[in-house]
Amino acid sequence: MAPSSSTAFFATCARSLEPLVASELRALGAESIEERRAGVAFSGSLGIAYAACLWSRVASRVLLPLTEFAAPDDKALYDGVRTLRWRDHLGARETLAVDFTSIRSQLAHTHYGALKTKDAIVDQLRDELGDRPNIDPERPDVRVHVHVEDDRAQVAIDLSGESLHRRGYRARGLEAPLKESLAAAVLLLAGWPEAARAGAPLLDPMCGSGTLVVEAALMAADVAPGLSRERFGFHGWRGHQPELWRPLLDDARARAHAFDRSSLPPIRGFDVDARAALAAKENVKRAGFSGEVRIETRPLAALEPLESQARGEILGLVVTNPPYGERLGDEAELRPLYAQLGDLLKQRFSGWVGFVLTGNLELGKAIGLRARRRHILYNGAIECRLYELPISREAPREGGPAWRRPRPPGPGAEMFQNRLAKNLRHLKKWAKREGVTCFRVYDADLPEYAVAVDLYEQAAHIQEYEAPKTVDAAAAEQRLHDVMAVAPEVLGVRPEDVFLKVRRRQRGLEQYEKLDSSGAEWKVHEGGHTFLVNLRDHLDSGLFLDHRKLRALIAELSPGRRFLNLYAYTASATVYAAKAGARASTSVDLSNTYLEWAARNLAENGVRGSAHELLRADVSAWLPSASGRYGLILCAPPTFSNSKKMEETFDVQRDHVALLRAAAARLEPDGVLLFSNHFRRFKMDAEALPELAIEEITALTRPPDFQRNPRIHNSWKITRR
Repeated sequence: MAPSSSTAFFATCARSLEPLVASELRALGAESIEERRAGVAFSGSLGIAYAACLWSRVASRVLLPLTEFAAPDDKALYDGVRTLRWRDHLGARETLAVDFTSIRSQLAHTHYGALKTKDAIVDQLRDELGDRPNIDPERPDVRVHVHVEDDRAQVAIDLSGESLHRRGYRARGLEAPLKESLAAAVLLLAGWPEAARAGAPLLDPMCGSGTLVVEAALMAADVAPGLSRERFGFHGWRGHQPELWRPLLDDARARAHAFDRSSLPPIRGFDVDARAALAAKENVKRAGFSGEVRIETRPLAALEPLESQARGEILGLVVTNPPYGERLGDEAELRPLYAQLGDLLKQRFSGWVGFVLTGNLELGKAIGLRARRRHILYNGAIECRLYELPISREAPREGGPAWRRPRPPGPGAEMFQNRLAKNLRHLKKWAKREGVTCFRVYDADLPEYAVAVDLYEQAAHIQEYEAPKTVDAAAAEQRLHDVMAVAPEVLGVRPEDVFLKVRRRQRGLEQYEKLDSSGAEWKVHEGGHTFLVNLRDHLDSGLFLDHRKLRALIAELSPGRRFLNLYAYTASATVYAAKAGARASTSVDLSNTYLEWAARNLAENGVRGSAHELLRADVSAWLPSASGRYGLILCAPPTFSNSKKMEETFDVQRDHVALLRAAAARLEPDGVLLFSNHFRRFKMDAEALPELAIEEITALTRPPDFQRNPRIHNSWKITRR
């Protein structure tokens, strides 16, 4: 491998940390960065891969892919591994280890898969060199990583060796310690690097063995997380190029030495358990921060803020990972601890921001502070939430959202409350009967209260229709306050699980802008399927509730057919088609965000394999050159689009004839094209498409909870004459 040649690599990580790893790789100069499930593909020189091993705080491993091949059985695996030239990677007198993972494959026994891989390697080397390498599962010269998914094997050299979360400073740990990589991810999501540069202190009131505070010190002092490691996986690999590694290591040492430790903000860790505090002190010492990071044995009740010299908007950060228990009865015992933490933050830490990581959602609620953002993270197999908790005892600023300002309900509040309750009573009977858990409860039924209210199981999504300029602004503010005050009680959801957005006519690129970046997703259910919705970050939730019956129709028409989903959005229709028996599917969308969301939806429902393809493309540009025929096509375009990724703008009224002609050209002779859009003044130009039989089916696809609004969408069934 030439020093400057560009090579493909793959950095593995825990689920949901892919964007953080991608950001790290980008900063290191990697190219062709692509986030995938539990990892990030990238390319660059071997030096970039070395830098990732040294500097990535969040990645688990850095892999050098060697080959990929079909492996439906052990013979195919053995033969495929033997095709590689293994003497380029290790010799007969060196040691070897094999890590083997498998998902949805016939080679499900990982130990047996590792054994067959090892046999293929040592047999080849014995035949060629007259001797064979020994096996060392702990500290091998070369670690080989094999991942088999859907009967396809990927073989790689593990350049990291031990997992990168093992920094080398942990002398002793307590039960279930927080992984160093997850602690670093929490700190990055908390904005600690920026806060540290602004002089804000950091405090962990339940520090355990001190992982959060040590990682905070390493981050703030510009110390490479891999600097203390004695060895990486590439050190025993025959492709290792020391001339690339040494300058990187020397530079990292120079940066750590040059940093002025006296400029570090205060970093403190407290714990009521003296054993935990002792372990934390040892880890702090081994990391080289005994003079900068202080650990104390202190009960939570004695928690006090640190002196702050912060130059930013916040005075400091409280970052902690409290115990959340896994045994029956733990939750009841720990609830007072979480409540006490919330009370102390409210009473003593005004102007600070808290970040609490917990694997127990009910305990998270006991804190009693409204979370500004929630991040989904994984501590091993445990799904956790990182709550961002701004702390203030001051009154809301006058410039804040109107519905958050304290004021008594207006005279119309009772009228709105009665109508919302009446609608809910009526729709709940239908929803229970039909097994529907997400539905529209209210849609501007009262002209004075121009909002749409959607219930997503245990959360509510409220959209305020933009008021005309003729409506008094003060009156509109009061009515919105009424809606937000009344909705939680009537709908039976927590106030913090009510999400408000203003739905107005979008201009330019606004339709593609995110409203926030919390990454907060919830699982909801429809038609026996599971979907991820995000009620906070996007104008639309990720699941068009008015298309519920259209998705059911797709399920009816899908068995045995190839399905094409144009403008696939989050691929909910593809889930319906695949689970109903579609033999293959292609889902096309231009947005990376939506395709990644689509991938998560497919995975949640067990839709996997190369038969179900996600394709990033501009539909209008892709269709004329597309190949293959489909028995069922869904085309659900936006009303208007001028994404910077497109060569031209798209207008559904102006462009629907060309779009439908191109889509119909991809139909099998007996195929069906379903077309739907949300443009309320849309007029189908059937005369311009004489070759197609076009039948409007809007009334059939409009569900009961949208009957009040006949223009919520229009839909059409189209076949070739």
